[in-house]
Formats: sequence, structure tokens, C-alpha cells
Amino acid sequence: MSGADNQQERLDGYISGYVDGEGCFAVSVNRNPTCRSGYQLVPEFHVSQNGDRAQVLGLIRERFGGSGYIKPNGRKDRAVVYVVRRRQDLLEHIVPFFERSPLLSSKQEDFKKFARIVRSMALGHHRTREGFSRLLDEALSMNGEGRFRSVRWKEAISSQPESSETICRTRGVMPS
Repeated sequence: MSGADNQQERLDGYISGYVDGEGCFAVSVNRNPTCRSGYQLVPEFHVSQNGDRAQVLGLIRERFGGSGYIKPNGRKDRAVVYVVRRRQDLLEHIVPFFERSPLLSSKQEDFKKFARIVRSMALGHHRTREGFSRLLDEALSMNGEGRFRSVRWKEAISSQPESSETICRTRGVMPS
């Protein structure tokens, strides 16, 4: 293995370990009036760090092709967060990276669910009532959220009028 390959492999291992501790793969359920159901799924990868050591987030962002953005984590918090929401960036950079450099903790299971959801959405499965429901179930099973949230969202969404049409307009539900 050449020195450059070894250095890249070490960097990838560092990033994977860092994300294992400070990162999150999540799929939010947001209200969206442009969707027939009134809801959308929003996959997001993010990693946080104290503001005085934010250069590590810049390094991670650079490794992921400059995708996503870095922003303050909150108004009073000194932390910053690197966020990737754009589905194409998730498909091209985030998912393949963590398939090559898997996490070592139980967070790997959340990543696997996240990857399935992002790929299913890319295929348009979220646009049918059945597909949306399946992806919603998987999203709500992530990150230890438990039954309460799942039941609450499922009840809210299932109370929407039944339709044989697709749930969202053909543009999809992901913000760019």
C-alpha cells in the first residue's frame, strides 16, 4: 500500500470513528402542505463539534466532496454542526463512504436503515401511500425513538384522506 493510500485509509477510519461518536443518521418527519399526506421524510446526516475545533468538520466536509454545509448548532451553544440533506449528496458521498468504512457501534444499524431509506426515496417509493408508510416505519425505528413517536406520527398521517394517487407531487418531497 502506498503512503497516500495509507494516509487516505487512516483519514477514513478517523472520520468513521468520529462520526460513530459525534454524528447522526436521521430521517425527520416534517409537515409539508405540498404533499398530499401533508408530511414528508427528510433524511439528514450531521456531525457536531465544539466551535473552537470546527476545523475537523471542514476536513470531513472536504472528504465528502464539499457537500453539505457547516452552521452554528444553536443560538447559545458554541458548537457547530456539519449537515448533509441533499439526497444526491447522500447517495454519492455519505452512503458509499460509510459502506466502505463502517461504524463499529450499534449506530451502524441506524446507518443501514438510513441508507435503505435514502435509496428507496431515490427510486420514488416514498410517493405512494404504502411506500411512504413502510419508509416511515423504518425511519421511526431509528435512533432509539421507540413506539410513542411511531404511533403518534402513524395516527396523524393515517387520518389524512385516502387517495389512490401518489402522496407527493412529481417533484418529490426533498428540499434541494
